[in-house]
Amino acid sequence: MKQPRAWQRMLSGRRLDLLDPTPVDIEIEDIAHGLAFVARWNGQTVGDWPYSVAEHSLLVEEIFARQNPGIEAKWRLAALLHDAPEYVLGDMISPVKAAVGKDYGELDARLTAAVHLRFGLPAQLPVQIKKKIKAADKVSAWLEAIQIAGFTKPEADRFFGRQDYNLVSTLEIRLRPPVEVRADYTARHLALLAAA
Repeated sequence: MKQPRAWQRMLSGRRLDLLDPTPVDIEIEDIAHGLAFVARWNGQTVGDWPYSVAEHSLLVEEIFARQNPGIEAKWRLAALLHDAPEYVLGDMISPVKAAVGKDYGELDARLTAAVHLRFGLPAQLPVQIKKKIKAADKVSAWLEAIQIAGFTKPEADRFFGRQDYNLVSTLEIRLRPPVEVRADYTARHLALLAAA
């Protein structure tokens, strides 16, 4: 019996095996392109453009840096790349991830490890760094929920936790064409890689 295809051809020409990804098959241009065209919240957001995973990742990296002044550039790079596997997996909302179960988590973990190794990070991040990135991710989710996804503040507080007003009051969700977000994501990645 013929095995089902488990790889995806990228625009760079790379062929990424989703079940056994290798760092040599990962290019930042593919990640930036994919993430710029993947909508968060399943596209259920206000505005003329979908809020992309690339834009979300840029915001998470900014929040992470504000919450952790002076942190090394390599950990900021890890924050930027925190959702990188979604360039091929898509952005599944939390309820769907829970329904799919551990298989999704294992696939995500393999892709994350390959992405990290490709860009000079440890395959698995230190626990404290992961926690700090997750904290920044929650701030971003709260902002997105309030500003573009139709949540009330009490709902956002319940699902994502209460946030520091001094931080969230200075941040604004931006909706932009994918081509602009892709360019900014790629540029930010290159800057952080050079500083790491």
